[in-house]
Amino acid sequence: MDLLILAAGMGSRFGGLKQIEPFDDKRNFIIDYSIFDAKRAGFDRVVFLIKEENRQIFEETVGSRVAKYIDVAYAYQKLDVVPEGYEMPKDRVKPLGTAQAIYCAKDVLNDDFAIVNSDDFYGADAFAVAAKYLSSLPKGSKGKYANIAYYAKNTMTKNGSVKRGILEFDDKNILTSLVESKLEWRGEDIYACPLDGGDWKKIPSDSLVSMNMFAFSKDILDKIGEYFPAFLDANKGHWDDCEYLIPTLVGELIEKGEATCEVLSTDAVWYGVTYREDKPEVVESLAKLVERGDYPSDRFGRN
Repeated sequence: MDLLILAAGMGSRFGGLKQIEPFDDKRNFIIDYSIFDAKRAGFDRVVFLIKEENRQIFEETVGSRVAKYIDVAYAYQKLDVVPEGYEMPKDRVKPLGTAQAIYCAKDVLNDDFAIVNSDDFYGADAFAVAAKYLSSLPKGSKGKYANIAYYAKNTMTKNGSVKRGILEFDDKNILTSLVESKLEWRGEDIYACPLDGGDWKKIPSDSLVSMNMFAFSKDILDKIGEYFPAFLDANKGHWDDCEYLIPTLVGELIEKGEATCEVLSTDAVWYGVTYREDKPEVVESLAKLVERGDYPSDRFGRN
């Protein structure tokens, strides 16, 4: 199984390249914890999706260390990786979105795979859930996807609002819709507001939300390419800021009956650094996990 780590973002709100920001006394990064959890869950290969200009620093700080313990490959997120006949504006800087990001790795991914963000701590149970799902898929499966879903209360920061996908699903835990929303604490309650407009509403703290952790049968790469031209045509005139997002594509495939997406809950607690003020709490939380024995005291034996 492959793990695709989306690591091309610069982390503007955090204030730097947070993928290579040390988060413990052994100078490990959040990404180190993810790779450790993924490997012990059964993933045997990691693909880093990065900006090509960051290859050297990324390889020196992350890749060269983890390559001793798991197979490593690289793919580059580039704005010119679009269908033939299309060309993005030359002055565009912002990435084209998660679906295009995954598409940039189409020639590197060898197997069914999961995706995670490089700067989020997902927790061991989340990787175990993803690995179990992918291992259960018959070889050559098509249209079989899963979202590793978190309880909203386990994904929040006290330092501002966060973006989460609120999940709706049927009695068989098959995803029916994903509503991209802003979430924030208001006292002891969580309130949410859809990104495309609407009112803030209180939601149950155990609502299941998406943290952009999906597991995919490999055919999703073909589906991204198949639907890419239609997306660009629909957004003509907005190529300077439109985003081709994987949740939107998955929703479209579900609606057309071309895929199913299981909602698989995890008890894992997400830790993240959406804002620089989040870092001390994340450092403290990781230290407690080490003290509890969830991670080895030598921090993976790499330092």
